[in-house]
Amino acid sequence: MAQNFRRFTNNNVGITPVTSFTANSYDTVIGIAISNILSTTVNVDVYINDGTNDIYLVKSAPIVPGSALQVLDGGAKFVMQSGDALKIVSDTAASLDVWVSTVDDISS
Repeated sequence: MAQNFRRFTNNNVGITPVTSFTANSYDTVIGIAISNILSTTVNVDVYINDGTNDIYLVKSAPIVPGSALQVLDGGAKFVMQSGDALKIVSDTAASLDVWVSTVDDISS
């Protein structure tokens, strides 16, 4: 059974939504870490756009200075299908670093 593990990163994410990952098949997101790189608290939204709708995973979640938000915890995972886009936006310019881990093209 072949699995392709992938990682996607974004630096200095701010007030303009950034597409951190776009699925190209049935892909599984296994981790999202978002770090506040400023000295003030920032709020973050994480959502998936399915081509029509924005589906929020996290809405206005505060991240205090020097810390990170783990969007998926406790072994949670979710599946995105081709064309779904994972987006991240902050309420403050150039305030976040993002790491997304996925498993691509799962086969049996």
